Amino acid sequence: MLFPTLTFGIFFLIVFTVSWSMHWTPEPRKWFLVGASYFFYAWWDWRFTTLLFGTTLINYLGGLALDRAKRDATRKWIVGFVVVVDLGVLAFFKYYDFFLTSLDGVMRTLGLARDLPFMEVILPIGISFFTFQGISYVVDVYRGHVRAERSLLDVMLFKSFFPQLVAGPIVRAADFIPQLQAPVQLTRDHVSVGVVLILTGLAKKMVIANYLATEIVDPVFFDPSVVSALDLLIGIYAYAIQIYCDFSGYSDIAIGVAALLGYRFLANFDQPYRAASLQDFWRRWHISLSTWLRDYLYIPLGGNRGGEAQRYRNLFITMFLGGLWHGAAWTFIIWGSFHGAMLGLEQWLKRKLESVAPVSADAPGLLTRLGNGAQHVVGVVSTFHIVCFAWIFFRADSFSTAMDYLIGFGDWSSANAYVTPFVVGLVAVGLLFQFTPRQMGRELAINLRELPAPVLGLLLGLGIFVIWSVAPEGVAPFIYFQF
Repeated sequence: MLFPTLTFGIFFLIVFTVSWSMHWTPEPRKWFLVGASYFFYAWWDWRFTTLLFGTTLINYLGGLALDRAKRDATRKWIVGFVVVVDLGVLAFFKYYDFFLTSLDGVMRTLGLARDLPFMEVILPIGISFFTFQGISYVVDVYRGHVRAERSLLDVMLFKSFFPQLVAGPIVRAADFIPQLQAPVQLTRDHVSVGVVLILTGLAKKMVIANYLATEIVDPVFFDPSVVSALDLLIGIYAYAIQIYCDFSGYSDIAIGVAALLGYRFLANFDQPYRAASLQDFWRRWHISLSTWLRDYLYIPLGGNRGGEAQRYRNLFITMFLGGLWHGAAWTFIIWGSFHGAMLGLEQWLKRKLESVAPVSADAPGLLTRLGNGAQHVVGVVSTFHIVCFAWIFFRADSFSTAMDYLIGFGDWSSANAYVTPFVVGLVAVGLLFQFTPRQMGRELAINLRELPAPVLGLLLGLGIFVIWSVAPEGVAPFIYFQF
């Protein structure tokens, strides 16, 4: 069930109306939301609701066992067992074919070909997201950051809540479960924020992302060897904007829908293409994943502790596994490894520059300020292009396609076929909004919250109608559904 469809609109209106009619009875309301969320997931394939419930039950029981265990060795064994089960389920559904295909290729190269147990494994939608949520819950219980939840119902709603179920944000138990235990209210802030985020998300996805996909990104990535270098250049800029608008658009809608149901999610994007370094980019891009990787992978690996070489190793391993999380393909592994290597190189260069030219604590003069401004601009432009280079491997369906894309930049004599003023305009608009005031959306929501509820409802309906009218035909699935 896709967000920008009439089916979801009807589904949400029913959920919104019924859930708020039950807000005086918290437990029945939560049961209703769990049922609605499982129905939402079953709309894709009802068989995998058992997988969702099974992993939820394991995480719930693991949390209770951790709460009762007293010996540290026992607690380590429990958290290790639950994490291995969660990762085992994820590995089977997401990586079984990839690992077996890779193993088959290696064995054939070595002359050791064998009949391996190939089977067609369907990837359950959203499994990466709800698996990471479950791991974060049991690890946080183990660390003492949250208490083990006694209510299976609350854990079920935490893992299955439909706005974020299939493509995030990755919600932490410490942020969400306390909201389930407090009286729920639909405030003007909830409604105004919800309206602004839903309309913003729909515009990003249905207009900017979908037009860029159909007008240039899909054609140039289908066969990069037959298009011009200018098509390839604008095509990768367009993909950078498309994937941002597509994924941040989903996050905006998810956060907005949750707000209309009385719950608060943390922001998942913060104008990532205005970042002046890769480290800053990863503070702004897919924040719920990057902070998850930091807290549950990078820091346990050792983080910044130890020597310089260990820190670079930890960065590389974290980003390598982050790339593998995105998909069972060598292109994703290359994408993650590239980011890991460049993050290490960036930190190494920064340390070398600081040792040669230490930053002065004195108030900067005019020339220093101009120099810092120019350095910031160079940082933003170079970071954007490093990210775009990596996006080529992320978007390409194979390593050979990615190489064809890169080789294509050597021929600037061919006439372009897909670069149009409309495409360039969409890319420019997408980049422009990376540099608008950060609080612009919040200020708009504040201005809207004084409007009467019927006017806000009319505004939402009118906005959806306008977006639907100008968007291209058809409803493309969100990019991150495949992860």
